[in-house]
Amino acid sequence: MSTATPGGRALSPAVVVLSGVVGGISATVGTLLAVASLTGHAAGAWVSPEALSPGLVGAAMAGVAPALFTVGRARVWEEVRCLVLPLAIVLVGLFTVTLLNAGSLQAVRGGPLFLALFSLGWVATLGVLALAAVGCLAAQYRRRPAGAEASGRRPVAPLPAWSKPPLAVLGSGWLGIGAGLLFFPAFWGALLPWTVNRADAQGLGVWALALGVGVLGSLVEDDLARIRPALRAVPAVALALAVVLGARAATVDWASGPGAALVTLVAGLFATGASGHWLLTRAVRRGEDTAL
Repeated sequence: MSTATPGGRALSPAVVVLSGVVGGISATVGTLLAVASLTGHAAGAWVSPEALSPGLVGAAMAGVAPALFTVGRARVWEEVRCLVLPLAIVLVGLFTVTLLNAGSLQAVRGGPLFLALFSLGWVATLGVLALAAVGCLAAQYRRRPAGAEASGRRPVAPLPAWSKPPLAVLGSGWLGIGAGLLFFPAFWGALLPWTVNRADAQGLGVWALALGVGVLGSLVEDDLARIRPALRAVPAVALALAVVLGARAATVDWASGPGAALVTLVAGLFATGASGHWLLTRAVRRGEDTAL
């Protein structure tokens, strides 16, 4: 049994290149931000009241990077869109948030020289990548679907019925929190179980929104074979977030409702990725046994 879904839009080389470039940058910058947070330093592009927020942004970047390097293995766009579409949301969203909070940038606020230069590089790099993401998506959707995608298709490994309600709840949770933090940062930021400013709230909101889109997108795909790259990303992101949260646990109000909700959402991400990978592996083995 092949886990590659036949038919669909041919994957654009531009999407593969973009994913690889973003993967390399995310791995490097994300690790820098996460490690700085682990040592108690807020090393983000903008000034933050706590080291936790830029550390979480960095953890998400570092966690998703390995999956981005696997995009080139896909044969059609439909096998990677659950990962690439949230990636585009992150790139465009973070660039927009950075511009909206330009007054908080390290370079504007007179931060240390390294962080000031880092913030300028952050703006320039995000701007280029955001434009590239929009261009790559436009080029990708100009390609016509072929084969089974054009005439209707059957899922290779459909999602079990029991998994869909938890996925809907998890995806809606991340999506709702992300939208709240992004569009109403003053209200929703105050609900977070640690101290954030406007830029922190909106930056975290972009990532939460993207995670929600990715999880809900898996319901739309309804095929484990088509969300394989996303399945690689989700547990890695959850583990990276857990490491940073554990290291900065003293700054989080775990006894609060938002603290408990955060634990549930992060644990849900890990469970989603781990169980999805297990189900896909089992489906592949069953297909191989049937073929024999």
